[in-house]
Amino acid sequence: MLESVTFWFVQVPGWALFGYLAIAQCPAAIRYEIGVRMGSQEPEERITRVGRAFWWGLAVADLVFYTPLLGLALLGQALGAPWAPALLAAALGVTVYWPIASLATVADARGAPGWSLPKERDYWRVLPVIAGWGALALLLVTFAA
Repeated sequence: MLESVTFWFVQVPGWALFGYLAIAQCPAAIRYEIGVRMGSQEPEERITRVGRAFWWGLAVADLVFYTPLLGLALLGQALGAPWAPALLAAALGVTVYWPIASLATVADARGAPGWSLPKERDYWRVLPVIAGWGALALLLVTFAA
């Protein structure tokens, strides 16, 4: 029973997150302004050159590592591959890590010269949900294995 709950709890939100990353986050690694136009990245004028570099760095990491890892892990779980739990644990660990790092950045940068996030509340609504899902999914995957 736990394995079935775990499977669907991981697969449905996991593929939704994968889709978001592939469509909205990864293109910003190639051209940051695409992400700004899509609303998935903040314009440099609001977050400074250093803020832009930080968000672009996360987009690059998503493009070259996290998104492919998440997709492969989800596919492996769906196929019942023996290597899937290890990849899934790695991907879910990143899923917990990056929202925490992003929120810490947002909190610490608040009030810094040149930093202005009119949509900061959105970060605090969405990122804890992603981190919480990742942490719970990681626990379920660990104990269902």
